[in-house]
Amino acid sequence: MRRTISEINERILDGEATVLTAGELKELVLNDEAPSADEVDVVTAATCGVMSGTAAVMHFRVSEPGSFRKAVSAELNGIPAYPGPCPNENLGSVDLFIYGTARSVRDPEYGGGFLLRDLLIGSEVDVTVKSEDGTSIESTVTLKDIETARIIGTRMAFRNYTAIVNPSDKPVRSIFNAFEMPPHCGGLSFSGCGDINPLENDPGMEAIRRGTSVLLNGARGLVLGEGTRSSPERPNLMLSGDLHDMKPDYIGGFRTAAGPEIFNTIAVPLPVTSERVFERLLVLNSDIGLPVADVRDRSRIIHDLTYADTWAGDERPTYNPERCADCLPCLAAERCPTHAIGDGLDTDRCFGCGVCAFSCPYGAYEMDTGEVRIGDRTVPIVCRQSDRVRASSLARELKELIEKGNFLIGGC
Repeated sequence: MRRTISEINERILDGEATVLTAGELKELVLNDEAPSADEVDVVTAATCGVMSGTAAVMHFRVSEPGSFRKAVSAELNGIPAYPGPCPNENLGSVDLFIYGTARSVRDPEYGGGFLLRDLLIGSEVDVTVKSEDGTSIESTVTLKDIETARIIGTRMAFRNYTAIVNPSDKPVRSIFNAFEMPPHCGGLSFSGCGDINPLENDPGMEAIRRGTSVLLNGARGLVLGEGTRSSPERPNLMLSGDLHDMKPDYIGGFRTAAGPEIFNTIAVPLPVTSERVFERLLVLNSDIGLPVADVRDRSRIIHDLTYADTWAGDERPTYNPERCADCLPCLAAERCPTHAIGDGLDTDRCFGCGVCAFSCPYGAYEMDTGEVRIGDRTVPIVCRQSDRVRASSLARELKELIEKGNFLIGGC
């Protein structure tokens, strides 16, 4: 069986294409109900997780033309931004880059990921620009005021990742956990959405290539090519999309013990063009290796797991208010990477990381994230830095767009 992309797109436009999300396909495989290759036209795969290689390029006016010649520095809600490369001489406007991992000088736990989400929900952002003569210009903007706002992901959607433990006898601060990594392998954190990840379903990057159309945080985006540090064994993608079209559910800040990070959500259509392509789409979590590394030296692999070992538990916590002891401070709230804990649990902000359940001594937050065996130790999973709920949601959105004929396979 062989199909061309043109034939699949014709079926999409005629409303005849059969589209499954990767999650739906895996469920059929697990139930011994897998379809044949000629019964499926497109599979939508997706991933969501902390992706440090995220930046935004912006252009907007900060004051009247002629009020300053050229900006040399800028801050948005206290987060440093980098003017240029265009000087916009005497136009009263700035081009600038801002990193998703940059942190505010006002609040070290507030970073670029939180800023971008604040823009998406319509919040007003404070802007301070310093000109080359030392003058400071202050203003406020909302996303509507920002003429250009484009996300550039230099390293996104890794073909899954790594699990982290701390074998030493002291806690270790790291971006790979929401709080200090417990000593003596007292907890495991991991990243990667496993068998629904796009590159895990297209490891040779036959369908995912430069110019491929994707959904990036709910907006139509493009694959620019392979990302930094990409390799045949561990590929990742460089992506771009318009921030104006993105949805705040799919992008945001993620606090870690070593500072703020940013998460993104990506969905990719994978056309079923041959039996060989379809066979790769049948991969399951139990087939996908997950190396366990020492947090002090990630090149040191100390154990091997599979994603079946880490994704067998609950996807979201349950809040039991009757068990809350009103602790001050609340350790679960202090550690929550997305500020989902306040007066109860904000399910829209919740990332399903499991940190609250591990942190609350009274069981106000319950979530079975599972545990793994490493040598003679039983190690609890204390932090997930990827979210299959958000990934699956965006995969469904992409499926619906394709089924309605509003999203074709390919790109520019």
